[in-house]
Amino acid sequence: MLQTLAINNYRSLKDLVVPLASVNVITGPNGSGKSNLYKALRLLAATAGGGVINALAREGGLQSTFWAGPEQFSREMTSGAAPIQGTRRTEPVRLRMGFAGEDFSYAISLGLPVPDGSRFSLDPVIKRETVWSGPLYRPAAGLVDRKGPVVKVRAGRSWQVVEQHVATFESMFSGIRDLGATPELLALKHDIEGWRFYDHLRTDVQAPARQVHLGTRTPVLDDQGQTLAAAWQTILEIGDAQALAAVVEDAFPGASVEVAINDANYFTLLFKQHGLLRPLSAAELSDGTLRFLLWAAALLTPRPPPLMILNEPETSLHPDLLPALGRLIIRAAESSQIWVVTHAPRLVHTLAHCDDYNELNLEKTLGETTVFGQGALDQPAWNWPD
Repeated sequence: MLQTLAINNYRSLKDLVVPLASVNVITGPNGSGKSNLYKALRLLAATAGGGVINALAREGGLQSTFWAGPEQFSREMTSGAAPIQGTRRTEPVRLRMGFAGEDFSYAISLGLPVPDGSRFSLDPVIKRETVWSGPLYRPAAGLVDRKGPVVKVRAGRSWQVVEQHVATFESMFSGIRDLGATPELLALKHDIEGWRFYDHLRTDVQAPARQVHLGTRTPVLDDQGQTLAAAWQTILEIGDAQALAAVVEDAFPGASVEVAINDANYFTLLFKQHGLLRPLSAAELSDGTLRFLLWAAALLTPRPPPLMILNEPETSLHPDLLPALGRLIIRAAESSQIWVVTHAPRLVHTLAHCDDYNELNLEKTLGETTVFGQGALDQPAWNWPD
């Protein structure tokens, strides 16, 4: 489980360090930085697959995503006695992201390249990557360290070079040819690649979940919900079928769900409700009912990820369904760490009953995203590698 997340100089996240729990709820008004925090997690996830540079490019490049305010606010600026204006920079331009985990911690630093005539002059350069043990970085805790093209691993009391020519646009997760020489890096790569993001479960008329699909074992629901019927059947066969039935009963008393299969092995979902003479197919369900069933299939997966991030899961749901959704998320948090970005107070109220709960109420001051009520002494301890 992640214990601390740190983001520096990414959009409105000038210097954000937050503690984490089993269930983490991100709230705040529109424009407070919730989406930026979600995107920062996406960028961190992209490092494990070697795609962080391309991910930044899709956002307009490092210069577009870098913190746009001054390096430091003077007392006169914060009090309103002086206008907000740029000052002479004392530090290199860096976008830094990192997290502290129960076993290993990780940080990455990206900057602009030195002009060398290349037409890829706007591509960010990975300046530093570090893996260490424990929650707080210190040189003695370092396990894997990458500076520029050189990657070193700790060997007893000394360091051993394992790569000397990692490309500046490649993370060491993909740039090291033999990850077996760095078991800590291999373990982190496996965990980060397992992070699961859900922000676009479709319920429109043409939504894939409303169509019939060829059924194959599906322990993980795809991010658009296309494999809903197959994922549901997979839970029934190798997952917690009783929990699935209980979740449906909790949300829709007297209802049940089954999977119909035709002669060509195409799957479709059927929703049985008390008082109806026939079951409703997925194509007939309301957006809210279908979306709740999608969340049930995603959260009760037989293959729970280390981290699951849900972006505004209350979309299309009637307020009366939000307590049932909250209880479903709390159940899923027994196997995975959960992030929920939400605007729904009723959902937040239910999630607050989780024993290990953390709420981050974001606000924006002078363009910078901060956590409401978090003072300097409330932040978790965090050191960036030099």
